[in-house]
Amino acid sequence: MATVRSLIGSVPQNVVTIDRDRSVHETMGLMVEYDIGAVIITEDGKPVGLFTERDVLKCWARKEDTKYFKEIKVSDAMTTNLIIAEPDDDLCYVSTVMIKNRIRHLPVVKEHKIVGMLSIRDVVKAQVLSLQSENHYLKEYLAGDYPG
Repeated sequence: MATVRSLIGSVPQNVVTIDRDRSVHETMGLMVEYDIGAVIITEDGKPVGLFTERDVLKCWARKEDTKYFKEIKVSDAMTTNLIIAEPDDDLCYVSTVMIKNRIRHLPVVKEHKIVGMLSIRDVVKAQVLSLQSENHYLKEYLAGDYPG
């Protein structure tokens, strides 16, 4: 079965990160600029959390103290329970983890460094392509057209 490595490749991706002391407003700006749904939050270059579209909504809904997004540190609004994947993880396992935990973004870590970011869309697309290929070969086999 396919692995995370087959999706992200062997070369580390450029993953968008921002320091935990930056504002929610700046983080949202990165999300818009790069057209992404999640940003890794770092402290001293190490991942400490994830800020997602869902966190934007939660932050807005809790605005009873009338702070503006420019005044709220992203560390006060980020998700701190960081669930990760590793390059050798099976895509079926990864999709199960994402569904079970109701998450749409999964940082990929190798040797304590972030090497990529998966979205549920990436995982589903890879699984659909794999199933289409398998279906094609099964049809050929059943029709007697399989070369083996």
